[in-house]
Amino acid sequence: MLRELLGDMSNEESNPLLENAYVTMKKATQLLQQEMNRYKDPTHNLRKLEVWTRGLISSLTELEQSYSVSAYFRKSITAGYMDDMTLDEQMAYARYVYFYKNGFIRVFAILDKLGTVLNEIYDLQTSKVKSQYSFFTVLRQFPRNKKHSSLGVMLSSIKEEYREPLRILRKRRNSEIHYMNMEMQDDLWQRHHGLHDKLTLEDLDMHLLELKQGLDMVCRTLSTVFLYTNKRWIDKSIRT
Repeated sequence: MLRELLGDMSNEESNPLLENAYVTMKKATQLLQQEMNRYKDPTHNLRKLEVWTRGLISSLTELEQSYSVSAYFRKSITAGYMDDMTLDEQMAYARYVYFYKNGFIRVFAILDKLGTVLNEIYDLQTSKVKSQYSFFTVLRQFPRNKKHSSLGVMLSSIKEEYREPLRILRKRRNSEIHYMNMEMQDDLWQRHHGLHDKLTLEDLDMHLLELKQGLDMVCRTLSTVFLYTNKRWIDKSIRT
C-alpha cells in the first residue's frame, strides 16, 4: 500500500528472512484451512488460529513497510543539523520520523501478538503468571513445558543474538509511549548541554540499522515458530 503511494522503490534489496517468514506463515494458514475443510471446526479453534496467523502476516507487512518507507525518506536528508535543513528536508525528516517510530513500535506489537499465538497453541498458561503478558513473558514459560522446550531454546537463542538492538528499540518505544517523543527528548538533552548550539541530527543510519535488526529478529522468530508448528501439525495430522 505505502509503495503504491510513493511510487518506484525498485532499488530495494530483497530480504530472504522476510520471505521465509511469509512462506512459513502462509503454509500454516493452508494447513489450518485443510483441517477445517475436513472436520468443519466445530469449536472454531482452527478458525481462530487462522485469523491470528493472517493477522501476523498483515502485521509483518506493516512493520516491513514502515522500515522501508523510513529508509526511503532518509535518503532525502543531507543536512547534519536541524537548523540547516531546507524545507524539503524538514518535510522528509518529519516523514522519516513518523515511519521510523511506527516501525519500532510495531516490532514489539507483532512479538506480543505472536506471544498470544504461542500461548494458545502450546497451552503455556502465561496468564497465570501475569494477566497482561508480553512475548518475553511467554518465552519464559517454555522451560516448564518439557514437550516443546526445544522451541523455547531456539527462540531464546534468537532473542539473545539481537539483545542489544532490541534493548535500544524497547527503550525508544517506552519513551515514545510513556514519556516524551523520542526526537524531542534528544533535542532536550542537546539543549541542556548547549543552549545556543545547533541541534545535531541523530545518527539516522544507525537508527535504521537497529530497526532493520529488529525486523530481522521478528522474521527469524516467526519462521522458527511456524516451521516448528507446521511440522508438528503435519506429523499429528493437525487436530489442534
